[in-house]
Amino acid sequence: MVPFLCPICGEPLMEQAGSLRCGKGHSFDKARSGYVNLIPPNAKHAKVPGDNKLMVNARRDFLEKGYYAPFAKAVAEAAVRYLGERSHPVVLDAGCGEGYYTEAMAGALAATQPDVMAVDISKFAAEKCARRCPDARCAVASVYHLPIPTGSCDGVVSLFSPYCGEEYLRVLKPGGIFLMGIPGQLHLWELKKALYDEPYENEVKDYQLEGFFFEEKIPVEARIYLPDNQDIRNLFSMTPYYYKSGVDTDRKLAELPDLETGISFEILVYRKGK
Repeated sequence: MVPFLCPICGEPLMEQAGSLRCGKGHSFDKARSGYVNLIPPNAKHAKVPGDNKLMVNARRDFLEKGYYAPFAKAVAEAAVRYLGERSHPVVLDAGCGEGYYTEAMAGALAATQPDVMAVDISKFAAEKCARRCPDARCAVASVYHLPIPTGSCDGVVSLFSPYCGEEYLRVLKPGGIFLMGIPGQLHLWELKKALYDEPYENEVKDYQLEGFFFEEKIPVEARIYLPDNQDIRNLFSMTPYYYKSGVDTDRKLAELPDLETGISFEILVYRKGK
């Protein structure tokens, strides 16, 4: 089992009586739910980093209704296709959120007996992930400073999370797999049309990433129906537009009784060089 690393000195952390401790004596308590906070207080850029409790709960409530199940299924299938022949693969979910996709991947890879590690900068998300995925090892940590040993991971997964190629390349083994999920050009197009006078398509950038070989793009498209305003609000809170909404957008959002919209995702598969 790959250990987490001490965020202070970089030494491996070993479990001792409900906490993680390194050889230099730095200790980090595990929460009752099972996650451990590996962001030192002096390294925080905000009092409460990442998504707050309300945002995490809204995302959990939305996802548990199965609206994004086609995407979760496709991610799990891609994980099996690229990692399913490895014995005890070490898989890191970087930016795991509340663990909806972590659970899907871990379940799909169960026959391989994977070592699943999951990190998120939000303590509320890490707590939800730990409760949802008791067999995964969850930590509060930044994807820009992963508490993971170099060259230890068979796979890294990043779904709608910040991209830190330098760290992902560092923790991946030679030939390791990187799965990235991004929104497609017309993702939530009908929601945009309902809220904005001039909606625009999502920009899809060049797929090439330094240090990785591009394997394939897996498109995922479906239509979903949201029968009430609360589900629409939960969905909107998961988008980047939530942070930029104004009075007019809030008014239009409140007036939506239901919504049918297309969802569009791309799963991009990369392999680290030997």
